[in-house]
Amino acid sequence: MRYHSTRSATEFVSGPEAILQGLAPDGGLYVPENLPKLDIPQLLTRSPMDMASDILAAFLPELPDMPGLVRSAYTGKFADSTLTPTVSVGDFTVTELFRGPTSAFKDVALCMLPRLLVASKAALGRSENTLILTATSGDTGKAALEGFRDVPGAKICVFYPDGGVSPIQRSQMVTQQGDNVAVFGIRGNFDDAQTGVKNIFAQCENGFLPGGVSRLSSANSINIGRLLPQITYYFKTYADLLACGTIQMGETVNFSVPTGNFGDIFAGFLAKELGLPLGRLVCASNANKVLTDFLRTGVYDRRRPLHRTLSPSMDILVSSNLERLLWYVTDEKKVRQLMDSLNSEGRYEIPREIFWIIAEHFYGCFADDETAVETIRRVWRDHGYLLDPHTATGWAAAEKYRSVTSDTRPMAVLSTASPFKFPAAVLKALDAAPTGDDFEDLRKISAISGLPIPENLANLEHLPAIHTKVIDKDEMLDVVRGM
Repeated sequence: MRYHSTRSATEFVSGPEAILQGLAPDGGLYVPENLPKLDIPQLLTRSPMDMASDILAAFLPELPDMPGLVRSAYTGKFADSTLTPTVSVGDFTVTELFRGPTSAFKDVALCMLPRLLVASKAALGRSENTLILTATSGDTGKAALEGFRDVPGAKICVFYPDGGVSPIQRSQMVTQQGDNVAVFGIRGNFDDAQTGVKNIFAQCENGFLPGGVSRLSSANSINIGRLLPQITYYFKTYADLLACGTIQMGETVNFSVPTGNFGDIFAGFLAKELGLPLGRLVCASNANKVLTDFLRTGVYDRRRPLHRTLSPSMDILVSSNLERLLWYVTDEKKVRQLMDSLNSEGRYEIPREIFWIIAEHFYGCFADDETAVETIRRVWRDHGYLLDPHTATGWAAAEKYRSVTSDTRPMAVLSTASPFKFPAAVLKALDAAPTGDDFEDLRKISAISGLPIPENLANLEHLPAIHTKVIDKDEMLDVVRGM
């Protein structure tokens, strides 16, 4: 299968090459030339790992033994044998994407990406080292660090906004062990970190920095190898709803997705384009509601203050994966124009005919911190189910969507993180005062809820902080060159 940039359809690369490059040389994101054909009814009968294997093999036919790659990626790493279990909570279905080794939805993709990268190098006969550059608003960093830890022939460097992630998320990153990992806080926000990574890629020639010895790639969802594994849990959720009799084959299901960089929800769009019977994709934002405003007006405007919220993984104003959606509903020429406008003016506006096409698939809602806390409190009180602030945003958006549209089709809410990753916010929702000690707060949540603390979080308390350096954003290139 061939891939090309969202900004040019004249130069093509293979799937393995797209994974190794991460970002296209022109600054665009790789998309497949055509979507593969899948036998949807048959696929929905498969086990979760077989389902993932079939989907990934269809997009990456050049990689041999995809079932073996999937087994090595997931076996023994998830707390539930189904990887992403579904739970009926009130009127909604919650898909728990946080049962992996770092208690965040990014594990589904970032357990897989290192295997895809190593297999891609083998398929292309490449032997050079790979340096993974990643900007994180919270969860991607730890999941990428854990996924690439001690992977032969690879190094990884993660940048996070200092003060812009939760204390638990920071602890997960700065205590990361491994001989091939590096972590830096930057004085700035996530958009600064993401822009810095993109600028470093822009200075590459044939994937290498001038004078560099490692080929650069990315673990952010700008990398197609990071995005493709996320398609699977939409199929898995639909299969679970079939199995429990909530739906019949062919009935459509809506999804509410807490969204920052637009990768998670774009994977749902791809699942729909592949033929899975999905209805509306509810794009749930926090107070940084740039996506909500875009989906309601057709105007994308990043010229606004970035709010630090209780859901830091969504504290983003430049949602990179939206570029892929724009390509699917327009063309590469229009995408170039829109991205140029975003870079030079900080905004763009799509034509009304394109706006209505997007509106057929997506609906934008947002919830501020107060609403998220109230939602956590109410869902716990009414259903005995504990949400994290990001998932609470998705739940609140799903409720608002139903109220406004009267669309009563089955609704699945993607739960993107364990509530234990954000203890202060969760304790506030439970009307319990935080102690000021994150690990004591974890124990307090466990005592109140009766839920066990995820092992990977409980163990953090006893690990030393290794990566404590904070740098200015204009120092990013220098530290990368030093790796």
